[in-house]
Amino acid sequence: MQSLKVKDYMSHQAVTFTPGMSLSAALEKVLRSEHVGGPVINEQEEVVGFLSEQDLLDKLIKVSYHCQDTHIVSDCMYKEVLSVTPETSIIDLASMMQVGKPKVYPVIDSGKLVGIISRSDVLKAVGASIDLCFKNPI
Repeated sequence: MQSLKVKDYMSHQAVTFTPGMSLSAALEKVLRSEHVGGPVINEQEEVVGFLSEQDLLDKLIKVSYHCQDTHIVSDCMYKEVLSVTPETSIIDLASMMQVGKPKVYPVIDSGKLVGIISRSDVLKAVGASIDLCFKNPI
């Protein structure tokens, strides 16, 4: 398999959130995007958490029931964020993405968010590599 790196398959357009954003505003961003969540960034563009659709679901059910949007992103974001760098191997990332692990990883370079990569992006990379195997048999 050819050398595959995260930088070659990551998305540079991530849906992002801030810790103080209301959950209803976060929901709007998720619904308008093609992503199932995204990194939570501070003023210095450092990743301080991750918010997924699953994280939103529990709190938003309560919000809709009580008609009170009193929660903010920092109330339900996951604070221990698993991330990768642009130079991370797709094969290593695929191993990290085994069942029960995040479906989306922030891509961080020099402490700053530069994109995200999802399981579907990893599958595209593997598929492209497989295609090359069959087009150029050894």
